[in-house]
Amino acid sequence: MNKKLLKNLDWGVLICTVLLLAIGLVALFSTTKNTDYEEFKKQLQWFAISIPFLIMFTVIDYNKITKFSPLAYGVFTFLLIIVLFTDEINGARSWFSIGSFSFQPSEFGKIALILFLAYTLNILQARNKKEINKPLKLLLFLIIVAVPIGLIAIEPDLGTAAVYISITLFIIFTSGINKKYIFATIILVGLLVPVIYHNLPSHALSRIEIFLHPETDPRGAGYNIIQSKLAIGAGQIFGMGFLQGNQTQLGYLHPKTTDFIFAAIGEEMGFVMAASIIVIYVILITKIIYIAKTAKDNVGSYIAIGIAGVFFFHMIENIGMTMGVLPITGVPLPFVSYGGSSLLTDFICIGIILNISARRQKAIFME
Repeated sequence: MNKKLLKNLDWGVLICTVLLLAIGLVALFSTTKNTDYEEFKKQLQWFAISIPFLIMFTVIDYNKITKFSPLAYGVFTFLLIIVLFTDEINGARSWFSIGSFSFQPSEFGKIALILFLAYTLNILQARNKKEINKPLKLLLFLIIVAVPIGLIAIEPDLGTAAVYISITLFIIFTSGINKKYIFATIILVGLLVPVIYHNLPSHALSRIEIFLHPETDPRGAGYNIIQSKLAIGAGQIFGMGFLQGNQTQLGYLHPKTTDFIFAAIGEEMGFVMAASIIVIYVILITKIIYIAKTAKDNVGSYIAIGIAGVFFFHMIENIGMTMGVLPITGVPLPFVSYGGSSLLTDFICIGIILNISARRQKAIFME
């Protein structure tokens, strides 16, 4: 990467990433104290694995990477079909396990989908951005999105499916879509919500009911959310102290390294650190949106805004569910929660964002 590209690189994005990772590692060190720091050590290993991918996706021109997106989308769709025939893990068929190594294809699929949507939109809008409003072209776009969302919902992994919907919404709203389609979608969703609710699988209905009334099953399905809220509340302003959280260290908070890592941070490091995490995410997402606006082409804009959609949904959903204001879906907190495939995916996303920022033209904004 030459000096000109390095000059345009948005170092603020990298700083936010490092801060979130550092906070996550400190929290994982604390939450894995009673398990010989096993997951903390694995997270360090995945961090080391992620660095070369971060560099690679930063250096190689994103337009060259995007050319391989049809192949990546095809492979990822194939894996989503194959994974449906694997054994259930935590009630879902969403993991491939090879010895001690395991991964979720839906994690890496986020990147494949974003790149392929950007690639497809660029072709569909070769003449004009308004081309997306032609029914057949819009239908093609929606089919591309519907296939992975449908397969992931079958696993079932409704949390990840919701992430894909977030990606779609962020990209479609910046694609020049006619407002009539937006209003029609809002009306259609409003009409379908009661139908969808009454046809949800039992486990999904249970999560919604527990979200609304966790006290109805305090020792069963409502246990985790109750303990999470207790942990956050116990932390008060400055926290109970590192390695000193009652819910965290005595095993009441579960799973404390993944879904409820934010609650563990709130308990031991308090409101100050919990609020700082939210501020860092807001800065990071804002910077990514700005990079989308200043990208040199529509492909870069669509990729960046899609990645913003990923981080936005993960932040809102994970933090919201630990505080009891959103249903529990098992969506991790980027760079903070334990998880190898999710950490690698997040770093690849950051690499692509740095790539786009390095090649942007700051004076040019999206139409």
